[in-house]
Amino acid sequence: MGSDPGRDAAVSPSAAELEAAGVAFVEAIVVRCAAPTSALPGDRAIVLGDGTIEGFVGGSCADTTVRLQALRTLETGEPMLLRILPGDADGPSDEPGAVVVANPCLSGGALELFLEPHLPLPRVAVAGTSPVARALVELSAPLGLCARLDAEAEPGDFAAVVASLGHGDEEAVRRGLEAGCEYVGLVASHVRGAAVLEALRADGVAEPDLAHVRTPAGVEIGARTHAEIALAILAELVAVRRTEAAIPAAPGLAERPREAVDPVCGMRVVVGPDTPTEGGHAFCCDGCREAWLARAR
Repeated sequence: MGSDPGRDAAVSPSAAELEAAGVAFVEAIVVRCAAPTSALPGDRAIVLGDGTIEGFVGGSCADTTVRLQALRTLETGEPMLLRILPGDADGPSDEPGAVVVANPCLSGGALELFLEPHLPLPRVAVAGTSPVARALVELSAPLGLCARLDAEAEPGDFAAVVASLGHGDEEAVRRGLEAGCEYVGLVASHVRGAAVLEALRADGVAEPDLAHVRTPAGVEIGARTHAEIALAILAELVAVRRTEAAIPAAPGLAERPREAVDPVCGMRVVVGPDTPTEGGHAFCCDGCREAWLARAR
């Protein structure tokens, strides 16, 4: 049995809007459930970086676990198959990519959900409209990079590639450094590259920043054609991106909310905008909050 088409229609545009805006989120889809449960296969929700859940995947108790695990997938960037079972102790999972979580507040039943993180693509500002610049933009999409042609580097950009071939090279390199790009590359000969760096040095750019500039940009593959030069640069970009220590926080990813332990059921919860709280405590659902208030009276 599928989910309500009207409910899906309400969620899907939101996902498209978030992707267009470059906001990180997780799409949670119910793939299997065992009674009693209020969820249906196909029910789905979006989990934002601050823990907000938009949609339906089983109610407040399930939401607590989905929220926590969804935020963890945003940190890893890896999808997850999440199994939520009633009980007090998490069970083992021998399957890669699967996590089994016990939920003591479930009144029975079980849920299985697929959590898919959507992270904004690393942005690459390509200065210039040269044939190399155009080839670089054309080849970047299959590699999971979002390259902009004839663009100035901005804060949050992963890389700045200066392929203007002598037209404003110094200023474009400077903007890449000032924007804090992880990669700043200059397409130029050894002689021209050294001249650009010397001009920036004379203009007060610090040596550590100049050392960050890669010129000639790209790995050595004996490139001759415009496409081959672009390929060499993209290979270098991939190498930098895959260096774990160099991967910056994903753009559009909100600061991770704090976690707390529900004093009633012992569940670990993410403290988000809609998390029930009372007396400095956070609860997985209103039921646990009411139980805590009853004991405190």
